[in-house]
Amino acid sequence: MEEALGGQLSRTVLVRIRSALPSLRPSERAIAELVLADPSRAAMMSIADLAEQGGTSTTSVVRFYKKVGYSGYSDLRLDLARETARESLANNVPAGVYEDINTSDSLRDIVSKIAFNETMSIADTAQVLDVDKLAQAVEAISTSRKTDIFGVGAGGLVGEDLQQKLHRIGLTSFSWSDPHAALASAALLDGDGVAVAVSHSGTTMDTVDFLLAAKAAGATTIAVTNHADSALGRTADIVLSTAARETPFRSGAMGSRIAQMMVVDCLFVGVAQRSYDASVSALKKTHAAVQSRKLA
Repeated sequence: MEEALGGQLSRTVLVRIRSALPSLRPSERAIAELVLADPSRAAMMSIADLAEQGGTSTTSVVRFYKKVGYSGYSDLRLDLARETARESLANNVPAGVYEDINTSDSLRDIVSKIAFNETMSIADTAQVLDVDKLAQAVEAISTSRKTDIFGVGAGGLVGEDLQQKLHRIGLTSFSWSDPHAALASAALLDGDGVAVAVSHSGTTMDTVDFLLAAKAAGATTIAVTNHADSALGRTADIVLSTAARETPFRSGAMGSRIAQMMVVDCLFVGVAQRSYDASVSALKKTHAAVQSRKLA
């Protein structure tokens, strides 16, 4: 039993570190980013080595590992070693794939690193997504009068995808690209409405303000974010967590979007399943409506 529990913890170690990033102090965050940049190398370091490499103190290292759920540094090192070995074996990739893209990488290296990280973003998200919270979100959207969706940048693209999906099965939904329009619409929601906010970091001011306005109006609020303990996550009634693997060089990369899109697909299919016959009929009608616009 202890071995099984240890295996479960090791599988989530990198996910938990990424999720904790917004709540860490700068010195602790420096340690976290060092570990995430090369977890296999970090697993071989002593506390003193890790502190020196991160430009901080051993006290900061201790605070860091306690905040991500460990009572001792040796347990963190063991889980880092376990997880990097498991991923390397499962995906047949070298340890170097964990590193961020650098100037010496060939195009083949770049393809390998990006493909690995996108694949693991989906796998990690499937592991951390809370099915009970997903069910709550499905229930809220299925029974709502209107669903407003908002995100900035890449989050906005994911919001548009969700809106299009809901619209195709006949549910009233709007995706807002302008913060002022989003705030105005959120203010008009009520207890029968739902607001969905998409943000990888969970710290985008416009997105947080949108959810706060919707919450003040009485709507059910849903956040899709990589960081449940972020300002956005703390504001939302329901948090749907992603586990994307972004790095400094790939900030805003496809990893965050593909993880969010997976959550959106799960959410949409759950909603469509609630009224299966009506959803299938609506999908057939909307599909037929655009067939004439295709070249033979």
